[in-house]
Amino acid sequence: MSEVVTDSRWSTEQVLALAPDASSQKAGRGLATLQKWHDIGHDGGGEQPGGVWGLCKGSGSKPYQTCVDLAEPAYRCSCPSRKFPCKHALALLLLWADGKLTAGEPPEWVREWRDSRAARVERAKTRQENAGPADPAAAARTAKRRATRVTAGLDELDTWLADQVRAGLAGAGQHGYKHWDSMAARLVDAQAPAAASTVKRLAGVAVGQPADGLLTELALLRMLVAGHRRLDDLPPALAATVRQHVGYPISTEEVLATPATRDRWLVLGRQDEAADKLTVRRVWLHGRQTGRPALVLSFAAPGQALSADLVTGTVVDADLCFYPGGAALRALVSQQHGFTATPGTGEVSASTVAAALDGYAAALAADPWLDRWPMLLDEVVVTLADGQWHLIDAAGDALPLHSAAELWVLVALAGGRPVRVAAVWTPTGLQLMTAWLDGKMVAL
Repeated sequence: MSEVVTDSRWSTEQVLALAPDASSQKAGRGLATLQKWHDIGHDGGGEQPGGVWGLCKGSGSKPYQTCVDLAEPAYRCSCPSRKFPCKHALALLLLWADGKLTAGEPPEWVREWRDSRAARVERAKTRQENAGPADPAAAARTAKRRATRVTAGLDELDTWLADQVRAGLAGAGQHGYKHWDSMAARLVDAQAPAAASTVKRLAGVAVGQPADGLLTELALLRMLVAGHRRLDDLPPALAATVRQHVGYPISTEEVLATPATRDRWLVLGRQDEAADKLTVRRVWLHGRQTGRPALVLSFAAPGQALSADLVTGTVVDADLCFYPGGAALRALVSQQHGFTATPGTGEVSASTVAAALDGYAAALAADPWLDRWPMLLDEVVVTLADGQWHLIDAAGDALPLHSAAELWVLVALAGGRPVRVAAVWTPTGLQLMTAWLDGKMVAL
C-alpha cells in the first residue's frame, strides 16, 4: 500500500458526494451525532495515511464496527447494507469533517483490518511478479481469431447501415428497440462490444433527435467500419482509437506498463449511469501542472459496490497511466503519493468557453467518436436564450445545458453571481457536475 500524505479534513460536501444515493445521504446525516456512537476516534496526519473508526448502535445486540481508511479511501462496516459506503461510514466521516472525533490509537479490530488489507495487496503484488510469461503464440492465435470475427461483424454492420439510409430515416423513431437491439446482439457475438453499445443507443437517438442527428451517428459508425478495414495502415494513436471504439480489450497490466504521468489531479466530479445491466461510474480529473483531463472508469454489477476512492473536490498527487488512443482520456491510477482535502483557489484553474471549446476541438480531431469531454469553466452565469438554458462567460460566449435538472441548484446557490463550474460537454449539451462558491466545492 502506498504511503499517502493527507492535508486537512474533508468538507461535509465532499463526504456527502461519496454517498451512493440521496437516501444514504439522509440516513448518514441522521446518524452523524455523538449520542449514537462510542469508542470513536481518528489517527494519522503528517506522513501517515490516517483513518477514522467507531462503534454505532444498530438493531441487534452488538454495535456495528465501522472504520474508514482515508488514504484510499477504503471502508469497512459490519452492518448488512450492500451500499458502499454505507450510512454508518458516511455518518462517521461527517463527524470527522465536523471536527468531532478525537485523535487516538486505533483498536485491535481496526489494526487487524488494516493488516489484512496490506496483506492482500502484498499477495497480489507477489502473484503478479511470479506470474509466468504468456504464451505469445497462443496469444497471437487468439487475437487472429477475434480479428476475423470482428471483421465479419463489422462487414455485416456496414450492410445494415446502408440499408438504414436506403430505407430513409424519417420514420426511424417508430422501429422499436428490437430493430436496433438485433444488430447490437450480432456485434456482441462478433466480439465488438463497444460498437454494439453504440448501435444500441441509436434507439434513443432515433426517438429523441431529428433525422440529421441519427444520420450523424450512422455516419460515425460507417467511418469506424472504414477505419477498421485500414487498421494496419493507420497511425498508431488513431489505430488504438479505432480498436477502442470497436471494443478490442486491453488489459490493466498493459495500461500500467505504459509511462505514468504524475500531477496534482483535481477531482472534478463523478457521474453514474446504468449501461447493459452494469452501473458505470465516471470520475473526471484535471491535472494542475499539465492541464490534462483524465477519466477513471469503474463498473459494478447489480448489488455490487462501485469504487469510491476518488473524492470530489480533492486534489490527488498521483501517477496516472493512460489507455492508448488519440485523445488518450481514460486512465488508471498507478500510485497515489498524497492528497489535499480542501484545495485553495490556486489549485482550481479554469478557462473561458472559447478555450474550453478549443481543447474539445483538438480532442475531437484526434478521436472523431469522442462523445464526452470535461470542461472547467470560469466566471459563468446561467442565462436563458431562445428557450434554451446556457452558461455564458464574461466574453459573452455560451454553451447550452443538457438538462435543467441540476440547473436550479446552481441558480439557487449562485444567486446571480458568476461561478466556476465543472461540467461534461456532450453532443446534447453540458452536463453539470460541480461548482465552486466562496472557495467551496458544491456537487450539483
